[in-house]
Amino acid sequence: MHELARQVRFSINPFLPKQEKGLNSFVSEPAGEGLSLFFELSVEVRGDVEPATGFVVNVTEIDRNVREFVVPIFVERIKQSFRQVRHIALPEMVDILGAARSQLAGRFGKARLGRLSLKLNPFRTIAVDIEDLDMAYFCEKFEFAAMHKLWNDDLSEQQNLDIFGKCANPTGHGHNYVAEVEIRMPAARDDFHIGDFERTVEHELIKLLDHRNLNADLSHFGKTNPTVENIAVFAWNRLAGKFGEASLHRVTVWETDKTYCSYYG
Repeated sequence: MHELARQVRFSINPFLPKQEKGLNSFVSEPAGEGLSLFFELSVEVRGDVEPATGFVVNVTEIDRNVREFVVPIFVERIKQSFRQVRHIALPEMVDILGAARSQLAGRFGKARLGRLSLKLNPFRTIAVDIEDLDMAYFCEKFEFAAMHKLWNDDLSEQQNLDIFGKCANPTGHGHNYVAEVEIRMPAARDDFHIGDFERTVEHELIKLLDHRNLNADLSHFGKTNPTVENIAVFAWNRLAGKFGEASLHRVTVWETDKTYCSYYG
């Protein structure tokens, strides 16, 4: 089975009676006019590849269905919220994704709908898995800078250099890391606050790692190599059980923009 995902971008101006369609779907369609709200909805479909086409589903069908059946839901909900001068909280965001799910289900032939993920800004998402709409997934990225050295005292100097290369530099080297933390919580939960989530991650993890020599400053990495894999496990162990009713679902640590590791506990 394959999982295929397509990002569909659109912008909404709640003050206009009609949304400008636009012609550049790479940026946003509808295009938005003036200071608009930008959205990126990632639609995942799961299924087998059709031998005749090589597709799970033609992504143009995902685009067309989202813009025809889902974007109007967002337009109406956003405009209604602005008219009533109220914010859209977590349960309503999940409800919107549930309505999107109802509109998209069954429209992709033999392929079935998977996860719907809404990007709230470039570093934060809310998502639902179609197989479990009672739960919601909230994800946010955090940055920290740290240095490390990869070395195994049980190996010779040459063996360490052969295995770890530049990462075995005797005086260490640094990275600008990104930690992506995703939690799973009841979709109907109305007491979730982003500030509380961020304080937990900051207190339990980021302040321990930021601007540190991981080998020297953290006893955990005294004998455990601070690879991106092991940092992800360390982050999981620091954060698991710290979010009340929500449970930690995934931790992803990016060492560079090309290298990352996800850990699910």
